[in-house]
This record gives sequence, C-alpha cells and structure tokens, in this order.
Amino acid sequence: MDKDIKKRNEAYNKYVKEKIPKTKPWPSLFNSFWVGGVICCIGQGINDLILLAFPNMAQANAWAYTLIALIFLASFLTGIGVYDKIGKFAGGGSIVPITGFSNSITSPALEFKHEGIIYGICVKMFTVAGPVIVTGVVASIVVGIIYLFL
Repeated sequence: MDKDIKKRNEAYNKYVKEKIPKTKPWPSLFNSFWVGGVICCIGQGINDLILLAFPNMAQANAWAYTLIALIFLASFLTGIGVYDKIGKFAGGGSIVPITGFSNSITSPALEFKHEGIIYGICVKMFTVAGPVIVTGVVASIVVGIIYLFL
C-alpha cells in the first residue's frame, strides 16, 4: 500500500513540476523592486500633496488620508482589472502592505458578487485576507504577553 501511495505522489509531483510556469528570477526581482518602490513613491507624493494643500494638518492625519487614498486607488484599479495586470508583471512588488491588502479584499468581493450581498460579497470578501488578520491578531497577543513578562 505504501509503495502505491509513493508512486502516486511521485507521479503527481512530476505532473505539477511540468505545469508550473517557468520564471526568470532576476527580471522578476527587478520588476518587483521597482514597482513596489513606485507604489511607495505614489503614497509619499499623495502625503506631500495633502500636507501642501492643508499646511496646518498634523502628519498623523495626513498619513491617515494617504492610506485612505491608497486603499481607494488599489480597490478602484482592482475593479477595472488593472491591478491584476500590475500584479502579474510585478509579483510581490504589488503587494505593498496596504495596496495588496486592499486588492485581496476587493478581488473576492467582485468575484462572488453574483451570489448576492450577504452570501457572496460579505462572506467571501475575507477569504484571502481573513487568515492574515487572524494571524496578525494572534501574533500581536503572543508578543504582548511576552512583552508583559519581560
């Protein structure tokens, strides 16, 4: 029985290896790096424009509005299908924390909207982002408890 399972596993691994698309690591890393940098520069530019338009605004408030703008832009670009093309080209560079998170919530919501608001959008919206949120909360609790006793 073990030999049978081992043979099937080897056959499956061979099949998967044949189907995985081949990528060139250095161009992928370069594209990831510069696209992520451009996204961060756009965020800094938005922040600078907000501070320029509202000179009496506190820096913390300007960053809050910058995050709102970046979340909106990423969701909008996901909705019109542009962010997926950026993600395909840039790989990990498009997952700059706030824009990648926005994309991971917007994509399932759009995909399952035909199932209705409750059972489609609301239920499926956090299928990708939900585990990330749970892991972050649990990790922060563990770190907080460790910090408490140190």
